[in-house]
Amino acid sequence: MEMFGENGRDGVWTVMANVMDPESLHRAFNGCVGVFHTSSLVDPGGISGYTKHMATLEAKAAEQVVEACVRTESVRKCVFTSSLLACVWRQNSPHHRRFPTTVDESCWSDETFCRENKLWFALGKTMAEKAAWRAARGRDLKLVTVCPALVTGPGFLRRNSTPSIAYLKGAHAMLAEGLLATADVERVAEAHVRVYEAMSGTAGGRYICYDHVVRRAEEFAELERQLGLRPRATAPPHGDAVPSFELCNRKLARLVSSRRRCTHDAYLPVAYD
Repeated sequence: MEMFGENGRDGVWTVMANVMDPESLHRAFNGCVGVFHTSSLVDPGGISGYTKHMATLEAKAAEQVVEACVRTESVRKCVFTSSLLACVWRQNSPHHRRFPTTVDESCWSDETFCRENKLWFALGKTMAEKAAWRAARGRDLKLVTVCPALVTGPGFLRRNSTPSIAYLKGAHAMLAEGLLATADVERVAEAHVRVYEAMSGTAGGRYICYDHVVRRAEEFAELERQLGLRPRATAPPHGDAVPSFELCNRKLARLVSSRRRCTHDAYLPVAYD
């Protein structure tokens, strides 16, 4: 907003809306063709106090936002920010396989598993994305979801400590299984723009977004340090063991590549074996 200046200048305005109030959302969306729903509940205490109740509220808010998009005649497209956590938590993780199991956009986190293990942030993101898809089904609205890994960037973790700390609950298991990943905030924003631009054509469904998989205990400790957390007494497992899972973001990489073939590596560098 500082870049664009005063409200209305260069076509940018600030409007206020309550995600639990459909009428305020409708007023805010009126005149817009597309909506980016990137909001997440914030704990006023500034700690990782994301609770089961907050997960329920987030799912309700997602439903209200999509319903408001449907009600607003001008809105045709919605890009919904979900989370990689809505894809990775499942029962009966496969072990002792020769090759890791691929986790891609077809994968959903198991809500029962999240509840049993008190993974409330993952539960909230999973419930919210599913609520958005249910609300959009069969309606005159094109919905796409982006599922970013832990969002990072200069100073980003400390400024957004509540969701960042909540994301890391269960991080030891994610690290051991090859599922702990990060995504630079600028690349996440770029992914949202590219997906939105492609929605008039072939873009659709879900898009996993990450640019780095954390594989070493030292990297994990650095994430904790950036969040102001004390290092864990027990370091996460690491070594030469083959992880149980392998993350895949080929769908997003293909889309970005097709939109910006000449500068693909500058936006979403992806290394394949």
